[in-house]
Amino acid sequence: MQAPRGHWSSRTKLTVVLLLLGLACYLLYRFNEVIQPFILAIILAYLLSPLASWFQERLRIRRALAALLTYLVILVIVVTIPLVIIPPLTAQSTGLNLDIQRLLGEAENLLGGHYVVAGRIIDAEAIFRQIVGSIQGLLEPVFGQTVGVALEIISSLVWVIFIVIVSFYLVKDGQALRQWLEELVPPAYQQDYIRLRSEINLIWGAFFRGQITLALVVATIFTIVGWVIGMPFALAMGALAGLLEFLPSIGHGIWLVIASLIALFAGSTWLPIPNWVFTLLVIGLHLFYQQFDLNYLIPRIIGRRVHLHPLVIILGIVAGALLAGVLGILIAAPTIASTRVLGRYVYANLFDQDPFPTTIAPPMPPPNPRWWRKTSTGQQNTSQGS
Repeated sequence: MQAPRGHWSSRTKLTVVLLLLGLACYLLYRFNEVIQPFILAIILAYLLSPLASWFQERLRIRRALAALLTYLVILVIVVTIPLVIIPPLTAQSTGLNLDIQRLLGEAENLLGGHYVVAGRIIDAEAIFRQIVGSIQGLLEPVFGQTVGVALEIISSLVWVIFIVIVSFYLVKDGQALRQWLEELVPPAYQQDYIRLRSEINLIWGAFFRGQITLALVVATIFTIVGWVIGMPFALAMGALAGLLEFLPSIGHGIWLVIASLIALFAGSTWLPIPNWVFTLLVIGLHLFYQQFDLNYLIPRIIGRRVHLHPLVIILGIVAGALLAGVLGILIAAPTIASTRVLGRYVYANLFDQDPFPTTIAPPMPPPNPRWWRKTSTGQQNTSQGS
């Protein structure tokens, strides 16, 4: 008769957990340069997996061949689109950059001089330079180094190959990897794991796929409206609006400030109205669009799963920029939303509550009289026929 197998004591389990946590922290510190490219590979695989699944179902081919076909299609798109869009966009972006520099110079000249307010002399030029210097000092630590890191990753052929290869294998073997992770979870907690994974998957899917769709829609709307009203650099400003959609809550404000300065100093390219009137027109259209975006586009394209308070999003974007640079800015909102789901689960288990409370179904609307008559007639005919 075989002796019963012993179990680890609580102290042994705690020691092993602490050692594993220490080892994980050391590995993260030792290989921190790989973390950002690996996260980019995961995001790329997450975005391309639905397309690979579509090819696999429609063409009835193996997963590896579907993944290869997906990457070939993406390669053609990546090569073709820049050939059409990049030349005019680059020209307008260069002109926009020079125009912003000119606008700042005109603003400095406009504010130059001394003003007497309540008997006190105010040096407006010195205040303007101090404000510009403070803004640059705040932005350089956040964006200066992060943009440099992003450019190094993009320009490095080694990291590009690493991201593509890792993402390809994640797309090809994603189902097996999910099943393997599910089998690691103890049987008593597998249902909780599947529920949490499903909720977090919906959050990230709604954010990334919805955010890309929303960015394309916004860029198209802003470009068309910009051409209609004579907005200078309409294509560049439309592309900028689409990119700023990845910065929830603060992206609208950044675009409005830039557009207002351009409208105020440059005016419309064809509308015969004063610059200040054109500026008010731009602000009014943007305020109208902001309500349209919040109440129509975002609920229908992204949904409510990533809905967070604007202050939480702003703090998350700043924290993400300081911790992970540009990548931290992009994934701040879904990371916070996923943390909210995990935090709710931990809180419920700490206080012996149901981590997945049953949602109460909304009350049914009153029945349509015509539908009721139709149903009643159908039931009567059925009873008569029987």
